[in-house]
Amino acid sequence: MFGLSVRFTLKDDAAADGFDALVAETLPLIRENEPGTLVYAVHTVEGKPLERIFYELYADRDAFDAHEEQPHVKRFLNARGAFLASVDVDVLSLLDAKGVQG
Repeated sequence: MFGLSVRFTLKDDAAADGFDALVAETLPLIRENEPGTLVYAVHTVEGKPLERIFYELYADRDAFDAHEEQPHVKRFLNARGAFLASVDVDVLSLLDAKGVQG
């Protein structure tokens, strides 16, 4: 399996609203069109209203690569920059989990 943890810090409240709207447009398309995307979870952070954390888990690196090539993901990647102050990405290797077959 292949995973990512991504922390987005947004510019301001208006940027947070725009980013959340962009996520709301994108996530249903990920659900409907990406069988290799096993988990795509978007979180707010308590006490940090301008932060969002994504946890992404893919069947393998090929599934991640397929995700990155989707038109809805390309649109998200191109549009998100308008809302961001910073982004931090960690590539993860799944050691063990409940609810995920590895």
